[in-house]
Amino acid sequence: MIEALRRRIRAWTRPRGPETLPVRLLRNRIYVLPTATGLFFALLLGAMLMGALNFNNNPALLLALLLAGASLASLIAAHMQLSGLRVVAIAADPIAAGEDLRLRIALDAGDARVRRGLRIGHDHGSIHATLDAQGSTVELPLPTRRRGLLPLPRIELSTVQPLGLARAWAYAWPAQSVLVYPAPEAQAPPLPVPAGGQGHPQVTRAGDDPHHLRDYRPGDAPRTVAWKASARRDHLLVREYEQQRSGELLLDWQHTSGLPYEQRIRRLARWVDDAERQGRRYALQLPATPPIPMGLGAQHRHLCLRALALLPGEAAHD
Repeated sequence: MIEALRRRIRAWTRPRGPETLPVRLLRNRIYVLPTATGLFFALLLGAMLMGALNFNNNPALLLALLLAGASLASLIAAHMQLSGLRVVAIAADPIAAGEDLRLRIALDAGDARVRRGLRIGHDHGSIHATLDAQGSTVELPLPTRRRGLLPLPRIELSTVQPLGLARAWAYAWPAQSVLVYPAPEAQAPPLPVPAGGQGHPQVTRAGDDPHHLRDYRPGDAPRTVAWKASARRDHLLVREYEQQRSGELLLDWQHTSGLPYEQRIRRLARWVDDAERQGRRYALQLPATPPIPMGLGAQHRHLCLRALALLPGEAAHD
């Protein structure tokens, strides 16, 4: 019942739809209600007032009125903690579906006041923050469940400062979406045969990574001698290096035929990650989209995973 009441209150509060950032929290979009502690304090204060009036106790009456004034001032102070606050921008790096997205929320105090005891959150979690006069950036986790563009939820900013008797809150609803990559398949087969038709990479001996140790041969460069290992074996050993010269890969949608639609996307996502780890150039061919040419690196990986993430759902595909 409480959750239903909270949803009804959200439907009445501003903003009632997504809005463009930056957003300034003005007084017409800040709401203040007493907390459970505040309700108990009001009940206790009422009992004190009734007792003071009943027994004509002027010191008790004065104390009750002073406490009442302090409690009313705390409502104004809680409102002022949010008044003028600006939500400047929200950004996030793409992650795979099923992981927590890290929303970077840039806040600006709007004046020289320090905002303490702020709570920033959404329906799935919240964090505490203190905002100084220069502003700051906070990170808020957001769980993800599916690939594609994820519309950002309403961000709630609230505080119970300074006395905890009242809770002031306001919403910012950014009109933007963040990208969620498809979750790579956990148990995927090896990468498909390179585009040149040769399934086994060539191995040369001029790389940078040591392969194993072998006996010294006349003509080996002195820099390749493993002196410590040679001292233990009582004869010269040299490091042998290897480097893979792999063929270029074509990651084609047709390579995943026979699998369920979403699993085909997850397998291609896994192959993209595997090709990046192995340092092999690759291209991506998807249905009804322009092919992504050969490439390698973080930007190329982003282009491929973005294309996979934005593929239509299974129902639209059918």
